Amino acid sequence: MGNCVKLLFLSVMMLLVTACRTASDSSKSAPVERVTVGTVQRFIKNGMTSAEVVEVLGSPNMVTKNAEGNETWVYDKIHSEYEAKKSDSGICLILFGGSSAKASGSSSERTLTIVVHFDRNSKVIDFSYRTTSF
Repeated sequence: MGNCVKLLFLSVMMLLVTACRTASDSSKSAPVERVTVGTVQRFIKNGMTSAEVVEVLGSPNMVTKNAEGNETWVYDKIHSEYEAKKSDSGICLILFGGSSAKASGSSSERTLTIVVHFDRNSKVIDFSYRTTSF
C-alpha cells in the first residue's frame, strides 16, 4: 500500500504542476514546437533578431552581457522519464487503497543546452548546443 500512496501523491503533484504551468504560461507566446536539437539546427541562423529567437525557443533561462554590450542567452532544457514496472500481477487502486504489488522502475534524463551569442544590434552572431542522455 505504501507504493500506491506514493503513486497517488506523485500523480496529484504532477497534475498540480501541469495545471499551474498551463495557467501561468497561457498569456505568454509559446515556442513554435518542443525545443529539440532539430529545432535549433532547422530554425536558428546567424543574423536572426533576438525577437525571432524568442519565437522559436521561448525565453532563455539565463542572459549575460559582456563589456562590449553583446548578450549571450543560455537555454537549459531537461526531460525526465520514469517507467514503472510491477513485479507481480496485483493491481494498485489509487482511490481506494492498494494491493501487495511491488513496483519498481527505471528512469532516464535528457538535457539540451543551447547557447546563443548576439551582437550589439541584437542579431545572432553564433550559437552552439550540447545534448546529454543518462
